[in-house]
Amino acid sequence: MGDVYEIGSNKAVSFHSPSLSRSPLLALDDHIQPANKTPRISTPRFVTPLGSPIRRALQLTRLDPHDAWLPITESRNGNAYYAAFHTLCSGIGIQALVLSVAFTILGWTWGIITLTLAFLWQLYTLYLLVQLHESTETGMCYSRYMQLCSATFGEKLAKWLALFPITYLSGGTCVALIIIGGQTCKMFFDVICGGTCTAQPPTIVEWFLIFTSAAVLLSQLPNLNSIAGVSLIGAITAFGYCTLIWVVSVIEGRTEGVSYNPVRGSTEVTRIFDVFNTLGIVFFAFRGHNLILEIQATMPSDEKHPSSVLMWKGVKIAYTLVAMCLFPLAIGGYWAYGQKIPENGGMLTALFVFHGKDTSQFILGLTSLFVIINALSSFQIYGMPTFDDMESVYVKKKKKALPWWFRSPIKSSTIIKCSTTRSQYQAYNKHSTPTRLTISILRAMFGYGCFFVAVAIPFLASLAGLVGGIALPVTLAYPCFMWLKVKKPKAFTPIWCLNWVLGLLGMALSGVLVAAGIYVIIDTGVEVSFFDPR
Repeated sequence: MGDVYEIGSNKAVSFHSPSLSRSPLLALDDHIQPANKTPRISTPRFVTPLGSPIRRALQLTRLDPHDAWLPITESRNGNAYYAAFHTLCSGIGIQALVLSVAFTILGWTWGIITLTLAFLWQLYTLYLLVQLHESTETGMCYSRYMQLCSATFGEKLAKWLALFPITYLSGGTCVALIIIGGQTCKMFFDVICGGTCTAQPPTIVEWFLIFTSAAVLLSQLPNLNSIAGVSLIGAITAFGYCTLIWVVSVIEGRTEGVSYNPVRGSTEVTRIFDVFNTLGIVFFAFRGHNLILEIQATMPSDEKHPSSVLMWKGVKIAYTLVAMCLFPLAIGGYWAYGQKIPENGGMLTALFVFHGKDTSQFILGLTSLFVIINALSSFQIYGMPTFDDMESVYVKKKKKALPWWFRSPIKSSTIIKCSTTRSQYQAYNKHSTPTRLTISILRAMFGYGCFFVAVAIPFLASLAGLVGGIALPVTLAYPCFMWLKVKKPKAFTPIWCLNWVLGLLGMALSGVLVAAGIYVIIDTGVEVSFFDPR
């Protein structure tokens, strides 16, 4: 056990912490000194009424000093606009391109109903997570989805329930982005050259490598707040290519011989499982919940200005734009192509297949470029939780030998003031943070590891329905149970009933979707091509 440090003075201080701070770096005004005896901990005095529930709850917050060195919580000067950029960049992506494929199974009526219900359900559970970020009961801030899950369900159960879905939603999405980004790079090259280039074009594996190298280079930005500009560019390009695709598709009109009759399987069982597998594709498109707490962790917060207010404002802006992209893209795409929408690539592939010759090469090239830029931007925000996990393993390692390029282990069991920030803790600890060389190596390892998986398992996108079922509880079920556990609403009240119904329905739906995904894979097969991307 390490030293315990005395906290505070008798002067009034505002509530600031590495988890609840209105500015990332504060002046070293507070006196922090070793205590020779039993530490005296003075409670911060607030300027709010004595009856404030936050004042009663947040008498002392034990904080992890390592948070100031990790990429998610290193900088806390975000705002509602940053939150909107990050949320929009993670909320719209390549998964939106296959929503029209779901309509080929569900048809017009059930397709629109399912899409609307999935959107509203996700928006509700997202609201729950925003409110759960700061607990007035325990005085804790949960800056990562896994932290909230562990605090709610217990560490062991949380690992069984959420570790794999969250890991896939981070690492698996980055692999899928490399596959889509590399393939789109090849399409962009073909559009630009137009068959006139004499140079030998790169192979698809080389395009994967080119895209990965660009993503690794961009990943050297240190923390989540520092990529706000990248997320803004990603959000603009996502909105751009979604709009371009559905506008061009609608303007060009319906393809010849288009049919809106839902595709039916040969047997009743096959038809049922096809429907459930399609629901998995729809729900997989509404992912990103594993990033909401991380995004909110970059925002300042105190008694008078809780981060939930700014975060929800940013979410409302972002999801207004998300709806403006997803609904026209899915509905307009199905109207234009009907059952002819390609399962592989969805609307992007349909645009090139059906309108590659009668559409301006500039539009096709711009659409491809937007997809590439958005994939690069999305890679950063989806990869940030993994960067955070990898760096935390070394930063939090205390009693074991560390690699030579790291600083010495810091002492454990440290109690610090609520207003203590990274600069204050470092000034006391007299240790530097991990070098940029170290972070470069770790992030490069992750990026090229994803490249290896993308080359080894290029058919990963074909498992979207199955993976959607596995990841569905993270988005639609767990937040409801977390709300019930943390907020403890009165039994049989409307909010209590709503969360129980949605939570249980989400878990049941997840089980059915996983079974349906496995059945469809076995029944129809998947074109397996290990180390053979095409």
